[in-house]
Amino acid sequence: MQKMFTLVLGSVFAAVTMSSAMAADSAVTIVLSEELDIVDPCEASRSNVGRVVLQNIAETITELNPAEGLKPRLADSWEDKGNGTWQFKLHPGVKFSDGTDFTAEDVAHSLKRIKSEALTCEIGAKFFGGMDISSTIVDDLTIDITADPAQPILPLLLSTVTIMPAESPMDSYVDTPIGTGPYIFDEYARGQHIKLSANGDYWGDKPAVDAATYVFRSDSAVRAAMVAAGEADIAPNIALQDAVDKGMDYSYPNSETVYLRLDHNTAPLNDIRVRKALNHAVDREAFVGTILADGTLLATGMTPPSTIGYNHSLKPYTYDPEQAKALLGEAEADGVPVDTEITLIGRTNNFGNVLETMEALLAMFQDAGFNMNLKMVEVAEWLEHYSKPFAEDRGPEIVEAQHDNANGDPVFSMFFKYASEGLQAGVQDTTLDDMIAASTALTGDDRKASWEETFKYIHEDLVADVMLFHMVGFSRVNSRLDFTPSIRTNSELQLSQIGFK
Repeated sequence: MQKMFTLVLGSVFAAVTMSSAMAADSAVTIVLSEELDIVDPCEASRSNVGRVVLQNIAETITELNPAEGLKPRLADSWEDKGNGTWQFKLHPGVKFSDGTDFTAEDVAHSLKRIKSEALTCEIGAKFFGGMDISSTIVDDLTIDITADPAQPILPLLLSTVTIMPAESPMDSYVDTPIGTGPYIFDEYARGQHIKLSANGDYWGDKPAVDAATYVFRSDSAVRAAMVAAGEADIAPNIALQDAVDKGMDYSYPNSETVYLRLDHNTAPLNDIRVRKALNHAVDREAFVGTILADGTLLATGMTPPSTIGYNHSLKPYTYDPEQAKALLGEAEADGVPVDTEITLIGRTNNFGNVLETMEALLAMFQDAGFNMNLKMVEVAEWLEHYSKPFAEDRGPEIVEAQHDNANGDPVFSMFFKYASEGLQAGVQDTTLDDMIAASTALTGDDRKASWEETFKYIHEDLVADVMLFHMVGFSRVNSRLDFTPSIRTNSELQLSQIGFK
């Protein structure tokens, strides 16, 4: 009897152990470079939020697949009804993770929420600035959505809108997001981890990954070492010098553009000669293959070269520190206070070797005669400098930023970066406002040509910013996973796309 009891107990123990091992084998750990300051899905256009929330917790109405184009997600189909209105047929039988039904009411509420004046939802400001969005519920699974002015690519724009329940507050962010996605947001232990688990009632295909834990490590070498040691499965963002293992490391041209946003409303940055001097002070080519990867492209526009309307005829400003000094001297002779101290603000852990990049830029600016200091800040403080309302007593500031546009059209970038009312615009120019509005409303070859002229105006006529680089990304992936990083990996990491070998 004792022997039988021991055998039975041993079998139970083995089964439990095997079950635990299988559960562990189907869970992943992802090590991120910076902690999330917010988890509300209406902020999922920010890369640090999107990597966790987008399409994992909260899904979109449509979805852009870089290889296949625009695909259905929560909407099965859509039709242009004319006059700026599109009708969307929603997928039946979808539920939120709290068990409530997904209907057209949730879509209507989500569209209102991203434009709510009581919140600053980046999706609304980023992708729907300069337009009004309204909706009419036809029935539970049919909704008409109207953009004013009319948007010929409205279905593509809706691939950015994360859908939340109609009960979501209009005047405050949520701490525990609820969505229709394949995963449930279980826990956020600040400073430690975020945990997700598979949504057993998900309407789509069952994913291979049962659970995910996100941890935060600021040091790229530490992130890479964790994956190599099996302590983590994916490090979406590692630095060039840490991408040394051909079996685990991936490099790819991503959709990120690094630039310096100039504040045209403060002296001396309000003088075009000073802005030209800043551009001539930077030796962009010196960064490629040293601090930044081979394959990094020099930028002349806010979006990747694959974007429609990117002006390929534009050239980066030449590295000419003597010309920079001459421009500063000319401006000073006209009374421009060129010796005013300028603060160069960088975002900690924004990309691999960001500190080294910012220190090199500072040295170049100082060598050209600028009175400048460097301030590196975490993402929450960085946003206070990067997004409106700007502090009135801020003094002249230059803000480093990395902007992601994997959606193929400048409309996802231009209003909030450059329109006078744009959330992150440092320029106010009515001619540019008109150019952005006109380009947004056009289609086909006319749209392409109009965006090309807009890029030219920004780069050559306004000298709006210091454009720097179109980036190459590096990720480390544990060999037990079947997963290949792509152009979207820096801003979106869908757990349902991960398999196991």
